[in-house]
Amino acid sequence: MPPRKRKERKHVEEENLDSELSMPHLPMHTYRPERSLGNDEDDVQGEPSQCDSLRGDYTNIAVLLFLYIMQGIPLGLSGSIPLILQSRKVSYREQAMFSFVFWPFSVKLLWAPIVDTIYSAKFGRRKSWLIPTQYLMGAFMLVLSGYISYLLGDDDPTKPVSVLTLTVVFFMLYFLAATQDIAVDGWALTMLSKRNVGWASTCNSIGQTVGYSLGNIVFLALESPEFCNTYLRSEPQKDGLVTLGSFLYFWGIVFIISTTLVWIFKHEDRDEEIEGLSNVWGTYRQLYSIIKLPAVFAYVGILLTAKMGFAAADSITGLKLIEKGVPKEKLALLAVPMVPIQVLLPIVISKYTAGPKPMNIFLKAIPFRLFMGLLFAGIVWWTPSTRLPNGDYPLYYYGVLLVSYAFHQVALYSMFVSLMAFNAKISDPAIGGTYMTLLNTVANLGGNWPTTIALSLVDNFTWKSCIGASGSCDTGDLSKVCEKDGGSCMITTDGYYIESVVCVIIGIVWLVMRSRAVKNLQTLPESAWTCSSSTDKGDKS
Repeated sequence: MPPRKRKERKHVEEENLDSELSMPHLPMHTYRPERSLGNDEDDVQGEPSQCDSLRGDYTNIAVLLFLYIMQGIPLGLSGSIPLILQSRKVSYREQAMFSFVFWPFSVKLLWAPIVDTIYSAKFGRRKSWLIPTQYLMGAFMLVLSGYISYLLGDDDPTKPVSVLTLTVVFFMLYFLAATQDIAVDGWALTMLSKRNVGWASTCNSIGQTVGYSLGNIVFLALESPEFCNTYLRSEPQKDGLVTLGSFLYFWGIVFIISTTLVWIFKHEDRDEEIEGLSNVWGTYRQLYSIIKLPAVFAYVGILLTAKMGFAAADSITGLKLIEKGVPKEKLALLAVPMVPIQVLLPIVISKYTAGPKPMNIFLKAIPFRLFMGLLFAGIVWWTPSTRLPNGDYPLYYYGVLLVSYAFHQVALYSMFVSLMAFNAKISDPAIGGTYMTLLNTVANLGGNWPTTIALSLVDNFTWKSCIGASGSCDTGDLSKVCEKDGGSCMITTDGYYIESVVCVIIGIVWLVMRSRAVKNLQTLPESAWTCSSSTDKGDKS
């Protein structure tokens, strides 16, 4: 049976926006299967009211919202682990190792065509992947709940944290969440009627945000004895209301039960049969044909290097603040007042990126964002001097932190919205979904690899001295010898500040050398971005 024809759609994706002060934000969605968007009978005449338009899709919207919330839980839990590791004083090389956990959403295009085309027709095209994946996530959480204290060294303070094991486990959990996202994205386009298919992105944005907040902000708050004693208890206790183990166990049970209910009660409409294998290889051939275009190849180089100047601020600032004594749960709570700003900023900025040269905004935002990286380094340096005798920090300190973060979001979202606008502008309509997905994937990778490199190099640029005893603290073993002899290791040169300056210099050099190339890309004709084979295919369709 020949592959069915598809209606091509362009999707403006969300970017993997790293929160410099607390934890990684939601990942960008890197694959949107190109689906037929419903039956013709779904079309309605005139302009119905919103309530009339949603009639018949309330249940579907609720199911999608719930599935995206479930997806956000493991993402939020994974985002909380670096903050927990930092409070246990792991090295930055180990933090760099754990940062690989966040890569699956940036490279899921590699296996997304397989999820979209290989399935059991009897079981259901999307449920063939959704149900097993969610069961596996639930099982992972249940098993991990019994071992997480051991891996974090809570049972034996002298035992080092098993960062490698944590990385492998949470990488697999993140991989499953990325696979679930592919299945849910595809199901959303056939679950909703044609007139309401636009609600899929709304469910995605709201659901993932809520799920991430539950797995990160809510967990860190309920796990903190200080937060619980201050706001939730009448009598102080030494522990929080939950532990990471109990939190994982609870959500593991929720995953198992909810997945079973979806399996039994939510039926999938029979989709048209397609030739899975030929469609998979067809998608990979499309990706190769896009990459071969000289304009795309040059643009990919820009996307992979544009964020090098922000690596220190993106990956280390929040960890350094925790190292200075700022409570991790309070850093996480700073993300709450940012939500309205993050919702409104793209709407405001999009007015300035709607023209023929959206990347001009991208270039103008870079110097401001580089300056914010230096400002964050200054805040980290200033932090110890504001610490109160009781170990807390004054309200004005958190106010400065919040205002600085808010200004930084303006620069970050200016770059994000302009990138998305340019990606949509240049994408070949004949293969719009694949084209956009490839560009957004590369943009994600352009943020991930500098982050991992920056974390891995912090210790190389950090020097410590043994105070109160002879010897040095250049390695972990020497640090233990120093402490055994009654001394203490003090940082004389912090690699974070060196990296912050170096990154800004790299960013300035990049801006000087590549700004003209970025501007030239905006002047290229549409044919420079078009694949001849895809054009022929589009004409035949």
